[in-house]
Amino acid sequence: MNLTSAPGATHPLPQTPVLPSAGITVSALVKEYERGGIRVQALAGVDLHLPPGAQVAVMGPSGSGKTTLLHCLAGVLRPTSGSVVVEGQELVGMPERQLSRLRLQRFGFVFQDGQLLPELSNEENIALPRMLAGVNRSAATTRARELLGLLGLAGLGAHRPGQLSGGQAQRVAIARALVAGPQVVFADEPTGALDQATGHEVMGVLTSACRASGATLVLVTHDPGVASWFPAVIEMRDGRILPAAGGVRARPVPPRRAAPGVGTVPGVGAAHGSRDVGSEVDGSRPEGFDTDGSLR
Repeated sequence: MNLTSAPGATHPLPQTPVLPSAGITVSALVKEYERGGIRVQALAGVDLHLPPGAQVAVMGPSGSGKTTLLHCLAGVLRPTSGSVVVEGQELVGMPERQLSRLRLQRFGFVFQDGQLLPELSNEENIALPRMLAGVNRSAATTRARELLGLLGLAGLGAHRPGQLSGGQAQRVAIARALVAGPQVVFADEPTGALDQATGHEVMGVLTSACRASGATLVLVTHDPGVASWFPAVIEMRDGRILPAAGGVRARPVPPRRAAPGVGTVPGVGAAHGSRDVGSEVDGSRPEGFDTDGSLR
């Protein structure tokens, strides 16, 4: 199944070293577990293509395989069989050390509970992935402060996660995911622990920031309200992408107001979908970026 999706106009991130966004191609992906001597198939031969810069929600009930798919795309889980290619690199069979480096340098992650380290300040939580990648503390901290300001959290860098509201903590988690200028951001139920209003705010931050940087965004959710932020939605049941419309439901995305402190980001236009294709990618980069992905 092919999915193409053109990112909308954006509010550029300040001074971000951005890698070109990555396309993802999945072929005949199978993931099986053994439980009590019984073989359970979590993914049953998934085929999927996401172009660079796509924003897609993966929906389905508990046990549908959506989170397993996300983890296989991100190289967190190794599939039983099949292929996962991210920007020309085959993840299946990649040595663990190389896979770990890929996740650190090219992927960003946002989890349901944030998974921030409580003993570190917000600034330190954001800077940590950069420091682990070899960036010096001063440069990593400067970038963390820039992101805190961009996401409406200026002045909260020295605070600890426990001093923040749920929505603020998820903004910090989003900043951490974006600090390396990743090619792909993977989000696993990022609003699942938040009330509706706060979840709406967090989705505004996440989708706007990924459009601004040009990062491909893949999010799993069971909430139609969260999925409504995306120009295309993949629906899963029993480890398979639903065949209706190729598993992709394309819909107009209403204009959204940016969350407080983030700035206004124009809404994404309608995505026109068919069995294999959503909307054509025009090859352009988001405002503020050259064709190679670097900041102008």
